Amino acid sequence: MLDKLEFFIALAKAQHFGKAAEACGVTQPTLSAAIKQLEDQLGVMLVLRGSRFQGLTPEGEQVLGWARRISGDARAMREEMRAARHGLSGRIRIAAIPTALAMVARLTTPFREKHPGVTFQVLSRTSIEVLSLLGNFDIDAGITYLDNEPLGRVTSVPLYAERYQLITAAGNPLSDQAKVTWAEVSQLPLCLLTPDMQNRRLIDQHLAEAGVEVRPTLESNSMIVLFSHIRTGKWSSIMPLNLAETFGFAEPIRAIPIVEPDASHVVGLVTSPREPHTPLVSALLEEAMALADGFSRPKPST
Repeated sequence: MLDKLEFFIALAKAQHFGKAAEACGVTQPTLSAAIKQLEDQLGVMLVLRGSRFQGLTPEGEQVLGWARRISGDARAMREEMRAARHGLSGRIRIAAIPTALAMVARLTTPFREKHPGVTFQVLSRTSIEVLSLLGNFDIDAGITYLDNEPLGRVTSVPLYAERYQLITAAGNPLSDQAKVTWAEVSQLPLCLLTPDMQNRRLIDQHLAEAGVEVRPTLESNSMIVLFSHIRTGKWSSIMPLNLAETFGFAEPIRAIPIVEPDASHVVGLVTSPREPHTPLVSALLEEAMALADGFSRPKPST
């Protein structure tokens, strides 16, 4: 039945019989027959059929949740047996919010030194996408904000507190100040992340708390785009201090603390709350706890 459940998961993800069959490495008739056999075994219709895939039935949505859990348990069992024989190996899939991407190497590098048989896939995603991918078992872990928008049921380890800086070129307005306010920053030509990013929603929130709003002159979902515009000397931005430090800003680029309010938000690692975790995820949680900066011996929170 496990193969049929995995075919069903692939179909729910692709929402197309042909694409799902291709993803599973089988022919479309083979996948269709397996889904029909699963329906016969369970005694319910799972898929709305027509000339093309039309969605899942209510029973199909219920079965999808079970299928993901069963498939995840089977994967965890395989990983545990492989680890018992050969040590940790396999691939860890991580999705991180853009402002946290620069620090991922601080987690993956020491991890792989301890476990050279492990490889990584790191994706840049919004905070909402991180949680969606985690809930669908499409990633093993995410790095996102822990203390702002609802996370649902996850296991989390706080890693660091994100504090905000005005990033601007020397000679620009405010560039010679030791600190600036959110109200002052709102008057500058800013390049910021797009509104679908939680970092941008946080920035808008703190500007609103200061009684101002901003219409950025450039928006992008890429930190590289923002950095390249700052380096022209014609643009400014609001970024976390740890991110600016990672990119090695020096003169003539300045990073100036933003106050009133002096805001910070906790960023951390999140995983599914399943117990037991797979050996790979358990080891990743241990590495996250060792990495944690500014927190006194954090423990995973579920």
